[in-house]
Amino acid sequence: MDVSSSTSAPAETGKDPMKKAMEVQEQQVLKVLEGLEKQSKDMQEINTAQKTGVGNSIDLLS
Repeated sequence: MDVSSSTSAPAETGKDPMKKAMEVQEQQVLKVLEGLEKQSKDMQEINTAQKTGVGNSIDLLS
């Protein structure tokens, strides 16, 4: 019984680092998605400004 209890203990403690790693990875993925969302909004504003001539960028040389 001593052997079986010692072999099951590391398996249980092995779950905690894996769970922590998954949580960290999830947070990193969410940060990437938030960054992509901001980039997408910025690109939409730039495209609108280029199409309409009104927006964040003004071409003074034209």
